[in-house]
Amino acid sequence: MELQRRDYHVERPLLNQEQLEDLGHWGPAAKTHQWRTWFRCSRARAHSLLLQHVPVLGWLPRYPVREWLLGDLLSGLSVAIMQLPQGLAYALLAGLPPMFGLYSSFYPVFIYFLFGTSRHISVGTFAVMSVMVGSVTESLTADKAFVQGLNATADDARVQVAYTLSFLVGLFQVGLGLVHFGFVVTYLSEPLVRSYTTAASVQVLVSQLKYVFGIKLSSHSGPLSVIYTVLEVCAQLPETVPGTVVTAIVAGVALVLVKLLNEKLHRRLPLPIPGELLTLIGATGISYGVKLNDRFKVDVVGNITTGLIPPVAPKTELFATLVGNAFAIAVVGFAIAISLGKIFALRHGYRVDSNQELVALGLSNLIGGFFQCFPVSCSMSRSLVQESTGGNTQVAGAVSSLFILLIIVKLGELFRDLPKAVLAAVIIVNLKGMMKQFSDICSLWKANRVDLLIWLVTFVATILLNLDIGLAVSIVFSLLLVVVRMQLPHYSVLGQVPDTDIYRDVAEYSGAKEVPGVKVFRSSATLYFANAELYSDSLKEKCGVDVDRLITQKKKRIKKQEMKLKRMKKAKKSQKQDASSKISSVSVNVNTNLEDVKSNDVEGSEAKVHQGEELQDVVSSNQEDAKA
Repeated sequence: MELQRRDYHVERPLLNQEQLEDLGHWGPAAKTHQWRTWFRCSRARAHSLLLQHVPVLGWLPRYPVREWLLGDLLSGLSVAIMQLPQGLAYALLAGLPPMFGLYSSFYPVFIYFLFGTSRHISVGTFAVMSVMVGSVTESLTADKAFVQGLNATADDARVQVAYTLSFLVGLFQVGLGLVHFGFVVTYLSEPLVRSYTTAASVQVLVSQLKYVFGIKLSSHSGPLSVIYTVLEVCAQLPETVPGTVVTAIVAGVALVLVKLLNEKLHRRLPLPIPGELLTLIGATGISYGVKLNDRFKVDVVGNITTGLIPPVAPKTELFATLVGNAFAIAVVGFAIAISLGKIFALRHGYRVDSNQELVALGLSNLIGGFFQCFPVSCSMSRSLVQESTGGNTQVAGAVSSLFILLIIVKLGELFRDLPKAVLAAVIIVNLKGMMKQFSDICSLWKANRVDLLIWLVTFVATILLNLDIGLAVSIVFSLLLVVVRMQLPHYSVLGQVPDTDIYRDVAEYSGAKEVPGVKVFRSSATLYFANAELYSDSLKEKCGVDVDRLITQKKKRIKKQEMKLKRMKKAKKSQKQDASSKISSVSVNVNTNLEDVKSNDVEGSEAKVHQGEELQDVVSSNQEDAKA
């Protein structure tokens, strides 16, 4: 390939800082104008702010009914079919009765329909969020004094903790969104988030073992709780209920087979086969007909209250206890939602506002807290189904929430004979996507071993220290690595690749040649006080430029210039003194001559006066010379 050499000519006037400020009209006036614009109130600005914070008012009037309505209806129905079993199952994961999973699948989803900017994510119950909520509810309600302080049973105390936690999570998210703090998730790198969700999926798997084996476990919380739970499961394996294990295995195999069939036939099927819903219906029918609970001691869901419940206020006395966990859940939930939202936005060519997403998710949790919901985020599996089945907008989310509303009002009580082992199987099978993230270890080993280190530290810390402490340790470790990277950047000397205008590191590209008389030095990090010395040492090593020596020479030159200025000022001062002495002597002579003129005769006085005038002219000329 022949490369054509290109010549570039750039010309612009050379400006100093003062000229640039004058040309650009920099100053307090510009800032004052910005503040005036910000606080200006007008009809157009109010309309713009309304559309910004309530996006549904902008896109719903322009909704193309003929093109998108059918796809959104089918997509919403498909998501609702998944939402029903997952809502019931993830409520158990959070340590709550199943009906609260249905509430969390209705209220937050409809609120996000009004305020969200992503068209494809499916908001609702999610395994990672549920296990984080479950760790909080289990750890607090294990203390009998705590439960007695709430004047409630253990189950009611868990519900109170969950919806108060949802209120605080929403409060954090709305507050951070209003102050445009959406950039906070940029400090949660992709390896950190993927590792954290992988570790959380392991904790989810461990938490469901008691439902799979039908055994009773004591509550464990805090560091090493996962290890203690596994050890206790192993110790109680002789007490396993065979009917529960068989039920879980049969349900799990059925779910896996349906998922494999959907993957094979996804191009031929207009809608995926609702394996989870069919499994729930079949298991409920078999349990009711065979009496699994009475004959084989298989635990079932039990009574599910139908109808909506009135709103309740959060327990303010729990705020101080839950504030730390609430902030961690708020950050994790938003990080998962915005990462999925940006993936779908990039794929379909629209923009997701991270700050508005934070507000929308926060309002979903905040308002949901009044209706006894637990914190929610978005589900990867449901979001993929919503996209693949023709969903174009959050109308699909509204349709799914209305379907869940129908279940809550009329059909919820039909699932009272549903075995808990089937819900555990639903949860475990849906962990497949997160379990696949273990393959990140191999890919990161080849691509970036620093990111691999972040992945491993996050995973180990989350498993050993629990979800909240593990997240804090992972973020601190990630930020420390950022500091280390900033202080140890890559320095290089660039050379020109022959017959191109491309410059590359001469140490890595043997064909790159330095331009004669020019040194192009590159640093991979911004220069600031922490790496200034390293920058100076590397510049000296690679380019032979001793910055310290240059600074010393500059100081010497400045000192010489100051000495020279002092000498010049001293010389000028002495010249002024000499000139003033000359002026004073000439003035004395003039006065003497004038006195002589007065004492002489009248005839001679005219000549003397004339001579005095000449002397006066000489004095004035001398004064002018002295001033010059």
